[in-house]
Amino acid sequence: MPKDQPEQQPPPVQRLRVRYAKRGRLRFTSHRDFSRAFERAVFRARIPMAYSSGFNPHPRISYAGASPTGAASEAEYLELALAEVVEPADVHQALDASLPPGLDVLAVVVSPGGSLSDLLQASRWRIDVDVPREDACRAVEAFLAAPEVLVERMTKRGMRTFDARAAVTHLAVVDDAGAGTSIELVLRHGEPTVRADDILAGMTRLGGLEPTGPALMTRIGQGLYDPVSGEVTDPFAS
Repeated sequence: MPKDQPEQQPPPVQRLRVRYAKRGRLRFTSHRDFSRAFERAVFRARIPMAYSSGFNPHPRISYAGASPTGAASEAEYLELALAEVVEPADVHQALDASLPPGLDVLAVVVSPGGSLSDLLQASRWRIDVDVPREDACRAVEAFLAAPEVLVERMTKRGMRTFDARAAVTHLAVVDDAGAGTSIELVLRHGEPTVRADDILAGMTRLGGLEPTGPALMTRIGQGLYDPVSGEVTDPFAS
């Protein structure tokens, strides 16, 4: 006997875009763990979600440009599809109260339409490393002077080798972070995705960078890239 067709869900009536942060120990949350935690938060907050059609409906949440496990971030983004029109400020407050400390909602706005992923063209990062400033400057200079910087990383398709240099539009030592040093960089998004830890690996190989402890990598911005100014702009401001 053929199975009954699943009930078709009505289309969303509103879409909201959410900016959130991963801080402290919560930076070690994987994307899968975060998505589960966020779905539970949506349920606890009683957000009127739109659901997908099919035999196993799930809340319609679109994630864009998620940072890798272990990296902190002040600029993570997702989009919610809703079954009712609500006030963004109410959703902001309810979601932030339902998420654990360290997963913090920073902004909620009404989506103007279009693809959120298309607005995330580049990221601005800070890497805090326990090395003397002069060692960091030497590693940065060696990285920028290289025509290409080949790095290896395990991906879903196995071990891959790719050029990390091409994605870097800015790389500089900016200030001291306590006993260590801060390095700021801007990465263009592309395929394959180049990550901040790839740049750190390249500086270690080319410039002899040898941190005495684990580096703290924090995405401090993500959005549209202006090739003239080199700035990464807020996607919510567009």
